[in-house]
This record gives sequence, C-alpha cells and structure tokens, in this order.
Amino acid sequence: MLDIPSRVRVHVETLLAAQNDMGVCDAFEQYAPVGKPDAMNAPHPPKVAGIDSTVPSPAHTVAPAPVAPDTSPAPPPGAPGALLQDRLAGWVSDLTTLHELTERLARTDSLAEALTELLRAGAALVGARRGLVVLEPGDGLGPDTTIGLGLARADLGHIETVPRSAMSYGRILDGLPDADGEIAEPDLFAEDGLDPRHREVAARLGYAASYALPLSSDAAGRLGAAVWLYDEPAEPGERQRHLVGLYARYATEHLARLVELERTRASMATMAEELLPSRLPRVAGVQLAARHRTGPRGGGDWYDALPLPDAALGLAVGSVTGSGPSAVAAMGRLRASLRAYAVMEGEDPVAVLSDLELLLRLTEPARSATALFAYCEPALRKITLAGAGHCPPLLVGERRTEFVETSVSAPLGMLACWEAPSVELVAEPGETVLLYTDGLLHRTGDATDRAFARLHAAAAGVPKALRHDPDAIADHVLRTVLPDGLDAADSDEDVVLLAARFE
Repeated sequence: MLDIPSRVRVHVETLLAAQNDMGVCDAFEQYAPVGKPDAMNAPHPPKVAGIDSTVPSPAHTVAPAPVAPDTSPAPPPGAPGALLQDRLAGWVSDLTTLHELTERLARTDSLAEALTELLRAGAALVGARRGLVVLEPGDGLGPDTTIGLGLARADLGHIETVPRSAMSYGRILDGLPDADGEIAEPDLFAEDGLDPRHREVAARLGYAASYALPLSSDAAGRLGAAVWLYDEPAEPGERQRHLVGLYARYATEHLARLVELERTRASMATMAEELLPSRLPRVAGVQLAARHRTGPRGGGDWYDALPLPDAALGLAVGSVTGSGPSAVAAMGRLRASLRAYAVMEGEDPVAVLSDLELLLRLTEPARSATALFAYCEPALRKITLAGAGHCPPLLVGERRTEFVETSVSAPLGMLACWEAPSVELVAEPGETVLLYTDGLLHRTGDATDRAFARLHAAAAGVPKALRHDPDAIADHVLRTVLPDGLDAADSDEDVVLLAARFE
C-alpha cells in the first residue's frame, strides 16, 4: 500500500471531481503540499507506477540526516487522503497485473501459443471461464484459424453453424454497423432479436452472455476478434473493460509480428517444396517413398529421383550449408544441375559428383554441400553409388539390416579437387535402401554414434507386415527415430528420407 503523508490536505468535493477528471500525475501536482518540504517528503516523494517526482534529485551525495518518525495518527478510512491512497493502490495493482500478463504473452513464440495465452489472460481480466479467438487477417493472406478456451473442437463446430452475422465476432470481422469496438451481450436469452440457431447453440453449450473485442490496430489492421463467454448473465465492469482493452491493443501488435513470421515460414516451406519433386516416378522393379521436413527458417536439404536411359533410375540426396532463402535457392540450383549431369553421365556417380563440385566451387564459392548419388538398375537390383561427405545408406531386408560401407570423402566445395571411389551393391528381392540427410540424426539430439545406432534399431524393428510398403517403412523409421512428434516439430534441422524397395 502506498504511503501518503498525513499532512496532505484536500477538499472532499475537489477530490471526488479529480478522481474522474485527473490522472495520477495531476493529482500529485495539485494536492502535494506547497512550500518548503519537511522531513517526511524530502528530498522528493517516492516514484510510484513509473511516475517521476516533480522535485529533482539533489546533486550532492551527502547522507541525509536522521529523521524522527512521524507519530501523527493515520487518516481514518473515510478521509479524503485514504480515498486517494486507495485509488493509487488500485492503479498500481492494475498496472502490475497488466505488466505480468503482457510479459507472459511476450514470451510466446508461436501463433497458436500466443492466441491461447490471449484467451487465458482476457478471461482472467473480464471474469469469464470460456472463450474463443478467430484469427482472420483483413488482407486475406492468412493464416486463418479458430482457437477455443474451455471449448472442445465439437463445441467450436457448433458455434460455426450459427450465421456469421448473428455472432459478435462475425459482425466485427465483417465490419457490420455498430461493430467498430467492443460488443457486450449481457443476457443473450433476454434479447428479442436473437437468432434462433444462436439461441439453440448457446443453450446447448451453456453460456448466457458474451463480451467481444476486435484485434486490430492502425499498423496491423484487422487481425481477428476475441470473444469471452459467461455461464450466467453478466458483463465486465468499466475497470475490467479498460484493462482488457489495453491488453488487447498490446496483444494485437504481438500477434501481428507472429502472423508475419508464420507467413514467412509458410512461404519458405512452399518454396522449398516446389523445388523438390512434385511426385516420384514410377519405374518397373522398384517402389519409392520420400519424407521431407523443413525447418521454420527453410533449409537446404533435398532429394531427387529421376528415370534415366536404359530403364535405369537415379537417386540423390544432399544438403547445402546455411538456412533461409539463400540456402533454399542454392539447393534448387544444385539439384537442377545434378539432374542434368545424371542424364549425361549417370552411370558414373563419381563423374556426376565431380561435375557438381566444380559447379559449386565456381558459382557458390562461400558454400559447401554434401551429396550422395546412386545409379540403380532395377532389373538387376544393382546399385552404384558415390558420396561426398554424406551419411551412408541403410539396407533393410528380411535377413539383414546394415549400413552400406562407403569410402570416406570430403563434402563438395571443401577441397581444390574432389574425388572418391564408387561402391557397388546388389539388393535382395524385397530389400529396401534408405537414403537420408544428417538432419535426421541431428534432430535426435544424441551423439553421432548413438544417433546411428538409433536409426539402425528403428530400421531393424520395422514389423514384417510393413516391409513390403516403402511408405510404411519410412513412417515407422521417422516415428521411431524421432518420437513424441519430433519428426513434425519445428527445428533448425531439415529431414529427408528416401526409401527405394526392390522387387
């Protein structure tokens, strides 16, 4: 509680008028004692709620003389000084609560997390138990989503069956008349014009009142609307509306930044996907499956599968250093070049990677890359492959699960002249060759040897009933190596997994 000196003298009528018309600073300036400050308020009053004292700090640093304690009686509860003291204490409490809630919101780094925090904080401020937020940016570029608090997915589905113009958030989002600001509906069932479907849904879900706020600002424009639901007829008071309004304005700016970040991530993921094969080719004697997970900033991991002359098949995986748009663009150029080299001299994987290394050194002098290219002859189940600093393939069959022994080699762009011998292997009928990037190993968080052991155990543990389907094998390996949703979670590491099953 703030300590207001007992010597502050005010008139009751003036104080009551000032409570509505003046701020904290004005109250201090008008009601502070005039004249030479005594020992109780020298050198200056304490700083309250970020308000600077009107008396400057002394220039010297001499310790103040001891002051005798003030033994004057405290003002009675109904005195004008006590009213001002309680008013200031309420302001400080409100500002402290608002600061804590905005701090919690600022710590959110994903759009879904921020929307959930917005609903929780708003519900605490307006005294509601449930609510929903509808994100629908006015520029039409998305992302569009609806998140509920205390409402299951089925409950949100029921609410969405109500005509949009009958819901407060719909009127706000569509810019209907009288929907520029807050919309309070303190007793839905007492309204004569309530939509019958809205009445039915409200009775089914058990809410009787609502309070809605737009999520908009001059800089961000309209982003969406938030609605809080009351179980009984109710509406927030003036103080609650003021606080939730301040919070909503801050939340809108935070959400605007996350929306832009989400759009950037989506654009990067789309660009990366467009630079990869839109579909895998169908080649007699082999079945293909691929899985690709892109990090939030966009990475340079890639894969390819292309038919070659003489009924052959070229398989490739690789990774370009760096992340972001430049890495994605470099990945696209590298993959396109490898396709051209594979068509011309695919039967010699070493020559393909040598040409690719020369191109990388000339066009991307500050970048390196790893790559693995395999020339497959499905009719013979024969594979000739060469790798440049890349992880060895994994052969999965009924009687064996083992890594293919490839020669140690440097990544592309690291040496003046790259060269490494190729390796040949023959797959048994029904065996699957797994090509992958090192992002699969890095996402585990384990040391390299333990990550390889985890991958080997996951491949060896593929159920017998799934071994005839490369898609099922790829999914099983991903879920086992990266459990608890790590295969789909945001990560700085891209993941590529390419499976080729030979018949």
